[in-house]
Amino acid sequence: MGWKTLDDMELAGKRVLVRVDINVPVEDGQVTDTTRIDRIVPTINDIRAAGGTPILLAHFGRPKGQYVPEMSLRVTLPALEAALGVPVEFVERPDVATLAALEQGTVVLIENTRFAAGEEANDPKMAQFLASLGDIFCNDAFSAAHRAHASTTGVADLLPSCAGRLMEAELSALEAALTSPKRPVGAVVGGAKVSTKIALLENLVGRLDLLVIGGGMANTFLAAQGAQLGASLMEADHIETARTIMTSAEKAGCRILLPVDGAVAREFKAGAALETLPLGADTVLEDDQMVLDAGPTSTDAITTAFDSLSTLIWNGPLGAFEISPFDKATVTAAKHAAALTRAGKLTSVAGGGDTVAALNQAGVADDFTYISTAGGAFLEWMEGKTLPGVAALEK
Repeated sequence: MGWKTLDDMELAGKRVLVRVDINVPVEDGQVTDTTRIDRIVPTINDIRAAGGTPILLAHFGRPKGQYVPEMSLRVTLPALEAALGVPVEFVERPDVATLAALEQGTVVLIENTRFAAGEEANDPKMAQFLASLGDIFCNDAFSAAHRAHASTTGVADLLPSCAGRLMEAELSALEAALTSPKRPVGAVVGGAKVSTKIALLENLVGRLDLLVIGGGMANTFLAAQGAQLGASLMEADHIETARTIMTSAEKAGCRILLPVDGAVAREFKAGAALETLPLGADTVLEDDQMVLDAGPTSTDAITTAFDSLSTLIWNGPLGAFEISPFDKATVTAAKHAAALTRAGKLTSVAGGGDTVAALNQAGVADDFTYISTAGGAFLEWMEGKTLPGVAALEK
């Protein structure tokens, strides 16, 4: 690891700027999901326990450099105070004198960094201003690490910097899953479109022993083999892309596992009548038929493949999991991966919005080794890209 943690820093008596992600869902002035807030509590508690004063920097929404009242971070205060069990000082216009006058250990929340135009532009003047407010910079927002903003990379260049507990856990989990995994290593990549995950697939086939492709993406790969899938979600303009990825996987020794049967319906609605049909190069579905989930034989093949793995990365569902009965393959496979993880036979790392929702639906999110809520940063890491916020910590 080329980055420091809180354990490497002398925090006593220091003001610690902590970049956090508390961009949480809000309805009627109330935070409806505190997951992101709950995850930053260990970092804040450890800074206070070491005698430091945590000063939180965060964004909320996309105000685009303007003051937007409904995007004020003030709305997060009740949830933040409840999670920490201590009062939080909210500061709209920070200055060195105000912060220096606060009692040591006070938790401070600075107003939405994106209200300033210099934030997303990574303006050196804004970075210098932020750096003047603290003695140490701690980045605990992996979910914002793919953005080169003043509060993620600019300030990191100006102060002694480290990763917070959440960032540390995220980086450690991803390094264990992809950078130096215990082999054999496999991945589930699902979702609607190949076009959104081309870079991801191109990077993974050179690193994996097994790649399970599911969801609408699998239809495009089946079509690349010659299947005619009726009204199924499929990207005709990416058939050649799918062929290229399959060729690359073969050369790299990465086995691609595609559905050999599917749950087929003529309507996309809850409780729709379905039939299980074989899928392959010779498949010809009727014009109104849609493949909406992997079938039981495919699901069995996936769970059997999991048994041979030591490491599993999961991004995207195997079918239209939002609507029953098209969640069956995703739920069954997720439960099997969770059981292997609980038994100590598998290291399992998952991420992406739909993925987290699917694993929660299966009731197994807590059983995976690590669940990333980072979204775009998680995907870019899997694509092999350098994340500016991480690179800044490694300098």
